Amino acid sequence: MSNITYNKLCNRFRGFYPVVIDIETSGFDNKLNAILEIAAITLKMNQDGWLEIDQKCHFHVEPFAGAILEPSSLAFNGIDPNNPLRGAVPEKIAIDEIFKVVRNGVKSNDCTRAVIVAHNANFDQGFLMAAAERCKMKRNPFHPFAMFDTATLAGMVYGQTVLAKACEAAKITFDQREAHSALYDTEKTAALFCDMINRFKKLGGWPLSD
Repeated sequence: MSNITYNKLCNRFRGFYPVVIDIETSGFDNKLNAILEIAAITLKMNQDGWLEIDQKCHFHVEPFAGAILEPSSLAFNGIDPNNPLRGAVPEKIAIDEIFKVVRNGVKSNDCTRAVIVAHNANFDQGFLMAAAERCKMKRNPFHPFAMFDTATLAGMVYGQTVLAKACEAAKITFDQREAHSALYDTEKTAALFCDMINRFKKLGGWPLSD
């Protein structure tokens, strides 16, 4: 396989299109608790095969009808679901808009499915899939169970599993005052994931040797 072929995003992750996701919620149960904020960042590969940040989507989200809002979770993420200044949109609108961007990215990069990249990805994957089911989304571009967990990857690469600590090890600035904002955490997770993938390339791990 030539370097030109290796430098295509569709060939880097066996046809998967990586999308970095972070979700702030009203609790830990993806069936009972609401998504309050969601951000997604798509990635691209430049002509030299380096992974980079591409498009960003960000929404404040209205809790779905009957959702349980845990006071401890709201205190942790600092979100007031009733604040009109949030500019929150219905869950279906947020998910639909993100899925449109992702589907376009999958198609334009000759990929087969999108795959979630997230820090402690099982949490975000569960909430996104539950929301897609709740909103009866017919064309979910994401793989139903495959994911890239940056906490696990960062543990291997940097010896750190906490996002802030991993960013520090990667020399990526991280402001604790901005943490637990979905967009900020997604931006840092995206930068971290790109750094790990590109670091592996710099070390000679990609393209694969014969």
